[in-house]
Amino acid sequence: MNRIFGRGKPKTPPPNLSDCIGNVDARSESIEKKISRLDAELMKYKDQMKKMRDGPSKNMVKQKAMRVLKQKRMYEGQREQLAQQSFNMEQANYTIQTLKDTKTTVEAMKIGAKEMKKAYKDVKLDQIDDLQDQLEDMMEEANEVQEALSRSYGTPDIDEEDLEAELDALGDELLLDDDSSYLDEASAAPSIPEGNPSDSKTNKDGVLVDEFGLPQIPAT
Repeated sequence: MNRIFGRGKPKTPPPNLSDCIGNVDARSESIEKKISRLDAELMKYKDQMKKMRDGPSKNMVKQKAMRVLKQKRMYEGQREQLAQQSFNMEQANYTIQTLKDTKTTVEAMKIGAKEMKKAYKDVKLDQIDDLQDQLEDMMEEANEVQEALSRSYGTPDIDEEDLEAELDALGDELLLDDDSSYLDEASAAPSIPEGNPSDSKTNKDGVLVDEFGLPQIPAT
């Protein structure tokens, strides 16, 4: 079939602003290099004219310099035009990219709004209120169960007046138990004599006393 009808030409991609900007910038750089070469040539002619006397030779060099200067002006004009074109395309490209980003953002917001609506359909406030009421009822029932389990039973009835009387008597007994006056009497009692009973001691008057502090009776 290709031999009979031939092959179709491949479709070239549509022009792209970014590619166009790159091409214009490349042309601008090429012109900038040409202007630099012309500047170097002008400086050479200018140095020659400084060293030459007035005459036909100097006028010839001057004509060459004028021709190079005209070329430089022409290239400078082209450079300015390309720079303006590049700037305009960059502004257009920036605007297009901004619009694309805005479109993407709007589409994402629409999708988010749909998802939020779908999610809200699954959430019903009445069900949430009912669930809260059920939880509250269950907590009250749990408290009632705890109170029932902690209820005391099998305890005999006791008169409160008897309990108060026993409590007052218990207080008096505790006070008696806390009385430590007998300790003071015990500390005031005579100390137990130390040493063996056969040891002889004298009192302050020089009289011999026994182990109990009594005067000894002389043996007959």
